[in-house]
Amino acid sequence: MSRAEQFQPLPTETAERWMRFTKHDRVYFPMLVGLEVQEVRHDYCRMILPFRPELEQPAGVVHGGAIATVLDSVVVPAVGSAYTAEHRYSTVDMHVQYISALVKEDALCEGWVVKRGRSTVFCEAEMMGATSGKLIARSVLTYNVSVVRT
Repeated sequence: MSRAEQFQPLPTETAERWMRFTKHDRVYFPMLVGLEVQEVRHDYCRMILPFRPELEQPAGVVHGGAIATVLDSVVVPAVGSAYTAEHRYSTVDMHVQYISALVKEDALCEGWVVKRGRSTVFCEAEMMGATSGKLIARSVLTYNVSVVRT
């Protein structure tokens, strides 16, 4: 079940900006992994990681690094939903619990803000198997927010 209903919708312009998070003119890391934004709200984001054999490790399960990438990436639009394009965010701390293996299925991931400080944002994220519905991994993350000075 999605947590989206717990979070307020974003203004159209802000939502459109974050829906393009994984679509750019050049390739950035989230695009390499294949992430797709499905929904963005204030303090919330849901992404899908489509299964690709290239994401597997030799044992036939999706690599833990790919899983961690999604958990880290899904909170970026959630964090950014409250800021302008001049703000930058960086991961300060990330703890991942791998609960189940992800085997040959897409993954759904939700990320949300737990608390905002002046320059620190605390987040959580969970990944589920899109078909199986099983909990794959969860994460607790801390982000630093700064403004780009020109």
